[in-house]
Amino acid sequence: MNNFFRAPRKVHYLLTWGWVDLLSSIPTIDAFRWGRAARVMRILRVLRAVKSARLIAHFVVMRRAESAFLAATLLSLLLIVCSSIAILQFEASVAGSNIRTAQDAMWWAVSTMTTVGYGDTYPTTAEGRLVAVFLMAAGVGVFGTVSGLVASWFLSPAAQETDSDLTEVKELLREIRDRRDLKGPQNGI
Repeated sequence: MNNFFRAPRKVHYLLTWGWVDLLSSIPTIDAFRWGRAARVMRILRVLRAVKSARLIAHFVVMRRAESAFLAATLLSLLLIVCSSIAILQFEASVAGSNIRTAQDAMWWAVSTMTTVGYGDTYPTTAEGRLVAVFLMAAGVGVFGTVSGLVASWFLSPAAQETDSDLTEVKELLREIRDRRDLKGPQNGI
């Protein structure tokens, strides 16, 4: 019944899953208690979502060269958000801290992750400094990954040209062999 009161569109909720919830919430009639099995259906829907996530993860792993930049971007955003929340949790209530708002925390996280560190905001607690050490190390790793991706992007056309040149040389050798085989052995060679 609680789901009914929280639903923004109550009629739509009643027409989809709400009627099953309503019937299964009647405790005196045992025949209606089968409606609780509908909750199992909801769990199966969640498991389907997990299976979809596994398929997406498999796709990303199989095409890691194409998705590495996206993964690095998502990882950097995740690091910035999580470290901003953590630093704000540790620093906001301390008297001498200069990180007091969410904007300060985001600014600190971005400048720390990019290893710029202007010095205008910095952690004062031991926990905050631990978060900073983790963020600095992770930032160096993420930006190293991005640098490697950019370098491989610049170098990949040259590798493709080399592959096409190699294919062309193989075709020429094949033609030479075919011509030699048609002429037959000459001068006992």
